[in-house]
Amino acid sequence: MGLGRTYAVSLLGLTGAIVEIEADLSSNLPAFVLIGLPDAALGEAKDRVRSAAVNSGCGLPNRKITVNLSPAALPKHGSGFDLAIALSALAAAGSISAESIGRVLHLGELGLDGRLRPINGILPAVLAAARAGFETVMVPSGNADEAALVPEVRVVAVASLREAAIWHGGEFEQIAVEPIARVAAAEADEREGDLADVIGNPDAVEAMIVAAAGGHHVFLLGPPGAGKTMLAARLPGLLPDLDPHAALEVSSIRSLGGLPVGRSLVRRPPFEAPHHTATAAALVGGGSGQIRPGAAARASDGVLFLDEAPEFSPSVLDALRQPLESGLITIHRANAVATFPGRFQLVMAANPCPCGQYGARDSECTCPPNARRRYVGRLSGPLLDRIDIQLRVQRITAAQLRAAQESRGVSTATARERVAAARARAGERLAATPWRLNSQVPGAWLRGPGVRLAQGVTASIDRALERGGITMRGYDRVLRLAWTIADLAGNDSPNAAQLGQALYLRRAMSS
Repeated sequence: MGLGRTYAVSLLGLTGAIVEIEADLSSNLPAFVLIGLPDAALGEAKDRVRSAAVNSGCGLPNRKITVNLSPAALPKHGSGFDLAIALSALAAAGSISAESIGRVLHLGELGLDGRLRPINGILPAVLAAARAGFETVMVPSGNADEAALVPEVRVVAVASLREAAIWHGGEFEQIAVEPIARVAAAEADEREGDLADVIGNPDAVEAMIVAAAGGHHVFLLGPPGAGKTMLAARLPGLLPDLDPHAALEVSSIRSLGGLPVGRSLVRRPPFEAPHHTATAAALVGGGSGQIRPGAAARASDGVLFLDEAPEFSPSVLDALRQPLESGLITIHRANAVATFPGRFQLVMAANPCPCGQYGARDSECTCPPNARRRYVGRLSGPLLDRIDIQLRVQRITAAQLRAAQESRGVSTATARERVAAARARAGERLAATPWRLNSQVPGAWLRGPGVRLAQGVTASIDRALERGGITMRGYDRVLRLAWTIADLAGNDSPNAAQLGQALYLRRAMSS
């Protein structure tokens, strides 16, 4: 009998740290001691491991077992260490090969009957193992498809602790067990609405195409029934498929959040629409124990839609200000800092007042002026200043409905082709820079040598800046919009009319 040593992964956000797990047997009174900053779920592993080992027919010696999780100063969360702890203890007892388990990283939760249960976060965990140089990873059978998405890593899927012990040289008789399966991934909904379903509001339709082409944030203000939700729901369909890096990132976030991934990476941009009662932790991430991604992180490389935005808590909305600027969501705890990607497109929709009828052509608002000001005032100025497109939408008229029945509007497929062409043009221009979308380009670069627009072209936004109609941040965002509009039109650079259109999209609420 000696020392058993193997490895597992501790996840903090999407970052995985390799944890060395050592087991030692001593001649003291029988006990199972787990050290190395385990949380409550991990602290209970000693009972799960001992029961699973007995019920698997490969019981542990009736001696003191000490298991150390190293580095000891790193907090460890969750039940994904069970398999590694059990195998290190069996290796220390001489039941399996200590050399074999030392070459493999193990992930999985044990049931009391010895079967392995699938765990959340298997994709980022296996990815961390691959980056650390591990060539073989053992996972529960229910996680095999997801783990296999990481290239150049040998995935060994086992259904039970007994099967894992046999694979590592344990002399036990093979007994077939029924694997515990993970919930199957939901089939993608192929019936997503088409942009042509939007009747009227041609300015809003064009604004969504501009938003998709440049990755711009959008705020839609209008009465109920104006089509704000319909417009927001069609934005993901205008976006191109995710590139391999983004697909792996989006799939990893889904895995960490407990959502099924399936046998292939997620290729379409995600769409998240949290309810207005969501807390800051639900929106950006958090929670007690292991830090989980919120709706904003799950919407990374896709669309985050906040319907009835003034109904959200102002403190919850302001939590989005940092990721809107940096593209990262950082969650601080006393002993850890977790970082998630936050490169989402924000679409906010709001009624103009509590009754929703202010400004509507066919209804009368019953709200007093101070109630209207308070309602929209729940959206802070700094947050709105970070929204590139701010547009007012109206209900359609009977004439618009008749016209729509005679001629169909722009389809999603046609609009997506325009978006792809505009993004290709922007990518060509930004090839020598770290940016790929116009919304990512800093204003200093747009105002710098080589791309600075002539004074005659920028006259309209220069006047708006002088009169206080836009801030300096707003000035730069209008420039970004203008470049996107120029890319959609196939122009080499924006002209004065396109600057005017960009300024309209930025200030349409006040017009």
